Amino acid sequence: MVQVSGLCKAYGDQVLFDRASFVINKGERVGLVGRNGHGKTTLFRMMLGDEQPDSGVISFSAGYTKGHLSQHISFTEKSVLDEACLSIPESDDGTDQSFRAKAILAGLGFAPEDIERNPSELSGGFQIRLNLAKLLLQGPDLLLLDEPTNYLDIVSVRWLAAFLRSWKKELMLITHDRDFMDGVTTHTMGIHRLKIKKVAGSTIKFYEQSSMEDEMHEKGRMNDERRRAEIEQFINRFRAKATKAKAVQSRIKALSRSGRIEKLQDEDTLDFSFRSAPFTGKSLVEMQNIRFSFSDSGGPLIKGLGFVVGKNDRIGVIGKNGKGKTTLLNLMAGELMPQEGRIIRHNQLKQAYFGQTNINRLELKNTVEEEVLAVLPEHNRSFARGICGLMMFSGDRALKKIGVLSGGERSRVLLGKILAAPANLLLLDEPTNHLDMESIESLLEAIRAFEGAVVIVTHSELILREVANRLIVFDDNRIRVFEGGYEDFLNRVGWKDEGPVEGDAINREQPSGKKDMRRMRAEIINKRSKALMPLQKRIEEIENTIMLLEKGLDENTTALLKVSEKGDWQASADLSRDISGAKARIDGLFAELQILSEELESKSKEFAGMLDGFAVKQNG
Repeated sequence: MVQVSGLCKAYGDQVLFDRASFVINKGERVGLVGRNGHGKTTLFRMMLGDEQPDSGVISFSAGYTKGHLSQHISFTEKSVLDEACLSIPESDDGTDQSFRAKAILAGLGFAPEDIERNPSELSGGFQIRLNLAKLLLQGPDLLLLDEPTNYLDIVSVRWLAAFLRSWKKELMLITHDRDFMDGVTTHTMGIHRLKIKKVAGSTIKFYEQSSMEDEMHEKGRMNDERRRAEIEQFINRFRAKATKAKAVQSRIKALSRSGRIEKLQDEDTLDFSFRSAPFTGKSLVEMQNIRFSFSDSGGPLIKGLGFVVGKNDRIGVIGKNGKGKTTLLNLMAGELMPQEGRIIRHNQLKQAYFGQTNINRLELKNTVEEEVLAVLPEHNRSFARGICGLMMFSGDRALKKIGVLSGGERSRVLLGKILAAPANLLLLDEPTNHLDMESIESLLEAIRAFEGAVVIVTHSELILREVANRLIVFDDNRIRVFEGGYEDFLNRVGWKDEGPVEGDAINREQPSGKKDMRRMRAEIINKRSKALMPLQKRIEEIENTIMLLEKGLDENTTALLKVSEKGDWQASADLSRDISGAKARIDGLFAELQILSEELESKSKEFAGMLDGFAVKQNG
């Protein structure tokens, strides 16, 4: 059990916590949310003892162990497997537990040949994965994970979600991936206005409750202001009348005793839209039989790939790390040239590229404003300042030099440059890595509203489900174009390397071989399709009906204004009746939509747990 009371922490004038308190009970898996820079990582560091609070108490049960994902690399063993096995607690019966290490390493994306390699030969990302494997094998009472998906590909993220769902001890998780967090946690805890609040349930429930509390605070403040104004008016009116002197003094004392309810400060958030460049053709880019390799000796990363990017496409590029996703975007952006094949670009093409390494091209001596101005065709300083404000660099913050900004702030500058330049094709390579949940929601809205095509590399299943209508899939040592959304891909194809997770509780007969596992997995996929598709179809029907009704409502409201001006009361009455009926029907449809959406979410998670349960058994 974890108990925190009266926690205060500040860095100079920046206050992070002011008498914040919370408790984490046995078996709770808690997602920690809050804006970037509001203290999530600082709270972890204080719980680990790496930083001290200014005041307050953080206490743990006797003998309570804590573990966190370390970015510090220090390995002593000659193989990945031996290094991982160092963290396995000794079993009571002395049996070999290395199978657990193999299972977890496989789930985190290590190939069988990788586990015999020296850890020093691994890339930085896989060294962090090895640290994560050691942490999971260690099994502390409290598992502290700060952005654990940043170094994982989409298959490993799915495996980790299944593993954490079966975690029996306590867990605190920081992640920008709302879908991942909601699929793992039992509670959501947020840093909100210098306090810490915990609710049972998902991030949506937390934000709805926080919004409701802010709304109630504002209503209370307005009522208080109205009451104070009435009292002050009474005082000013009767101050000079002797007969009212006692009543006036009573009200003066009442005002001095009652504290004023302060107006809540608005919190910074990204709120933006991409600028669309005109395009009159059907296809922006055509990739014809593309082949690319970084060396003549090794096999090609991309071979025989062909597809067309239509003017309104939303294409998700998905697969394991190191298979060529970023290379594909570099080819499309013209930063690499294919060894074979052709890339045909429309003469009206205007592309904007957010790349993983593009932040390194920002000029360190430039200010934020100067970087945005550099891509503005009209070189409009006022417009540039507006973009800076949208990216949370308002006022003098727009004059900060790039060299003093954090990695996350530089990513926002790069996003600002993409917003400033009109485009009809967005190439986005993991654009959410440095964004908080609120900013990711804003990005999703901007992508949906963009009047052009989007090609996005992401391991976020939330983004794929929300925006992708086509996929380019790197899996099973090949590349394929999948005509359909991500949920359709999971239903019809799925990931080749997924298998069951050790310890994941699934109430089903265990398959005896790979053939049985494929059969049972196919059966679950078929059941999921039959269960979810009717719900998805009805939800789509309701959404389309609501859109039509709202359009009719707007038209009738406009018509009502016109007939009212003419004094046609019969027509006004008819239109008012139609408007009232449409509003009632819309309210009923929204109520049905909420029920169906909750049912769809619940069933989707249930089937996701079943399928994620096939994660590594076939490998381990």
